[in-house]
Amino acid sequence: MYKLLIVDDEQIEREGLKAILQHGLPEIIIEQAKNGNIALQLAEQFQPDLILMDVKMPGINGLEAVERISAYQPSIKFIMVTAYDTFDYARKAIKLGVKDYLLKPSKASEIVATVQRVLDLIEEERKTAQTTELQLTALQRVLPIIETDIVTQLLFDHVHEVHLDELVGLLGVRTANENYAMTVLLPPGAESCYSAIKEKVRKMGSGWVGAMYGRQIPIIVFPEADRDRSYRSQAVTMARELLAVAKADGNEGWFVGIGNVYESLDQIRQSYQEALMASIDPSQPVKYRFYEDTPVLGVTRDGYTVKQLEQQLFDRIRLGQWEQVRGELVDFIRRYENEGASILHTQQRVLELLWIASRVLLEMGIEIDTPMFSFQVLDYRQLRTESELLLERMKQSFAEHHERLEPDTIQQIKQYIADHSHEDISLEAIGRMVGLSPFYISKMFKDQLGINYIDFLTDCRIKKAIKLMGDPERSLKEITYMVGYHDPNYFSKVFKKMCEVSPTEYRKTLLGKSASS
Repeated sequence: MYKLLIVDDEQIEREGLKAILQHGLPEIIIEQAKNGNIALQLAEQFQPDLILMDVKMPGINGLEAVERISAYQPSIKFIMVTAYDTFDYARKAIKLGVKDYLLKPSKASEIVATVQRVLDLIEEERKTAQTTELQLTALQRVLPIIETDIVTQLLFDHVHEVHLDELVGLLGVRTANENYAMTVLLPPGAESCYSAIKEKVRKMGSGWVGAMYGRQIPIIVFPEADRDRSYRSQAVTMARELLAVAKADGNEGWFVGIGNVYESLDQIRQSYQEALMASIDPSQPVKYRFYEDTPVLGVTRDGYTVKQLEQQLFDRIRLGQWEQVRGELVDFIRRYENEGASILHTQQRVLELLWIASRVLLEMGIEIDTPMFSFQVLDYRQLRTESELLLERMKQSFAEHHERLEPDTIQQIKQYIADHSHEDISLEAIGRMVGLSPFYISKMFKDQLGINYIDFLTDCRIKKAIKLMGDPERSLKEITYMVGYHDPNYFSKVFKKMCEVSPTEYRKTLLGKSASS
């Protein structure tokens, strides 16, 4: 149903147009205005889709009326009805967005055809707007999935540049902004607070929340560019807001670790590992800590820094390289012994390294008791023995976790992705299906397939797109949505990167071959 307003100072002209249009287009509702002033009032009250506007009228002329109505109701379309057929008039009308014009007098068939053309345009715009609204609604539903997925990829895996561009673009954050990572450590039984934490961060509009693994929740934070509030001040505010969630739910035992701030998302993994380090001792009276405030493990005389040691421990434990971990731990103890450090001081430093190992295991879904020495060691030989015993228990937990995995887990995951690649699937959803942490699934992909999860997903989608391109009845836009992408331009960018030609060029070649054969 469309609403049309006829504006003309001559009643006989208005009635004539109304009769012609009611006969040719009986579904439209028609109102009349005898001058520009009344047209302004009716445009607001009647809310027409289309106005047939006479040019020459007393008071406000037609072009002035169009300009004023368009200023506050830009969606209304106009057809000018005029005896003037001059270049100057046409130029002004086009500038105001007039869609067509009728010369007085015009045949009834021409009047109906002209109005029908503009109504068809209105209908097309309505459908486009409806499609856009549906797409935006769908996008809003998948944004939480995109958010958790990109955090997982950034903190543990390599993200293909083209995919990072799309994901960050959808989430509306400029990658050039400063950023840092937080990790929220929950006590046993508080896992249900995950959604409350996501909602809190969403309301603050300051970051992305990743998937919960073990009892740890990673958050990538984008501080405001505020000269009056430092990164530390903003981070403290956010940590307190998150801890307030725990208080509201009657939970205790939460702890927030905060990594250093970096200038690029490429460095966010380092900040995340620093956040883990900052949370290794949740018994602190203040329930948040910055990495830069944690006790320094020390720097050896040959320049082997604490960051290098932490990084190696993270990577080796994730890869299951326990002999190398043991060797580095023994070497670490030997260095302190050679430097003449007190046994109590060294024992504390070793305990912090073992806490790092326990955090990495928790990240992988392997929960163990916090490593502790049962007594104060008396000498370095005893320290090495006790440390290796604690490490051996971790290694055993790691091995038992692997034994519980189905031998064909990676094949199950591959098949699931292949079957559901057109959907908005995520590492978190896959993890729930197979009972593994998102980070561990990402590691399995790299170890067993040599590629990361998002590259495999992309490959599945592009292969499906190529099959669908063989059907000339399907548009490339339709294919874009069918294979799981939300933006045809982005699909074209990914396709060209994978196939070295654009979808349009590839399809021409494909359909050309089909025709010749």
